[in-house]
Amino acid sequence: MNAPLAPAPVLDVAGDFPILQRPLRGRRLAYLDNGATTQKPASVIRAISDYYEHANANIHRGVHFLSQHATDLYDEARRGVQQFINASRAEEIVFTSGTTQAINLVAYSWGRDNLHPGDEIVLTELEHHSNIVPWQLIAKQTGAVIKVAPVMDSGEIDLEAYHALLSDKTRLVGMVHISNALGVINPVNTMIQAARRVGAAVLVDGAQAVAHQPVDVQALDCDFYVFSAHKLYGPTGMGALYARYDVLNAMGPWQGGGDMIHTVSFQESTYAPVPQRFEAGTPNIAGAVGMHAAIRYVKEIGLDRIAQHETQLLAYATDQLAAVPGLTIIGHHAPRAGIVSFVLDGIHPHDLGTILDAEGVAIRAGHHCAMPLMTRFGIPGTARASLALYNTEADITALIGALDKAQELFGTGHHA
Repeated sequence: MNAPLAPAPVLDVAGDFPILQRPLRGRRLAYLDNGATTQKPASVIRAISDYYEHANANIHRGVHFLSQHATDLYDEARRGVQQFINASRAEEIVFTSGTTQAINLVAYSWGRDNLHPGDEIVLTELEHHSNIVPWQLIAKQTGAVIKVAPVMDSGEIDLEAYHALLSDKTRLVGMVHISNALGVINPVNTMIQAARRVGAAVLVDGAQAVAHQPVDVQALDCDFYVFSAHKLYGPTGMGALYARYDVLNAMGPWQGGGDMIHTVSFQESTYAPVPQRFEAGTPNIAGAVGMHAAIRYVKEIGLDRIAQHETQLLAYATDQLAAVPGLTIIGHHAPRAGIVSFVLDGIHPHDLGTILDAEGVAIRAGHHCAMPLMTRFGIPGTARASLALYNTEADITALIGALDKAQELFGTGHHA
């Protein structure tokens, strides 16, 4: 059987990423662990360095030039995020340390005031632990109950079962936009509309979505949307929460400290307007600058072009992997973006990841912080190859060659 022809690349941007020029154990690095974190273009690295070299100061506190300059950069970054996801106003963007902190913020600030005994939280079987554990913690505090929409064998949410879970008891629906474990794209528009009909608030985990496709939070009509900079070619320790202004403005603070207050006395404190109310202490100013630079980078290339490139490469990778004897792609029949998650007969995913690393191929192996999903499929974990705009068919060729090597070492067969 002839292997399918490699797609003509839509993008050729690997040269923008300094780390991809670094040989790994004497080999060209094939970095296919972008679902965990993406590499950073030189423009983002420079923006962070420039901030520390030319603008470093605390914000919202000083009247001197550097403080004003740093504040301007921070505020520009907020507007950049607003425009990137089409929020209606900059005040709807809260800077966080990432998706995990953003979900915890919503769980504690919104959840403590709006969830009561017997109220129901509906999640899906595709969720990352970050969109499970915070709701478990808040459910114990409030007496709310968690319901779970199941996943079918295809990897898709069982929409019939999802609709059946929704009722007048549903107070919040939490859903992942694109699964980090399988790459499955949820039909979030349909799911949000259904949640709206029963009066539920909706949180969408967009950590895996914003780097792969355009996101319009107003069109989605969700209450909350969360994502991390480090999966968007930006720095670690930085992310954003979008919340509808009326919802956010009604929420009380979840952390106390400097910059989130209006007045403080030992008897009582009053709080700053949104979004400062939720940004206690000195924020990650350099992280905001870096995230803004990453947003500018992907916007200059164009998310539509990025999606086209990754869609072609995903189809090519899927065809190549499907031809490997004993390999099973999990979620193969569902709409996917940027991720191929698979198991290989006779080789544990962790062993596979180690062998591939020796061949210069970086993937993720394990449960991907989605243990309930792995349990549903009856597997301990998967090997996950996740794509980014700088990946090419050469990376897929290296992956297939490394899988051949693994099968040779384990005596489990050879690639056809």
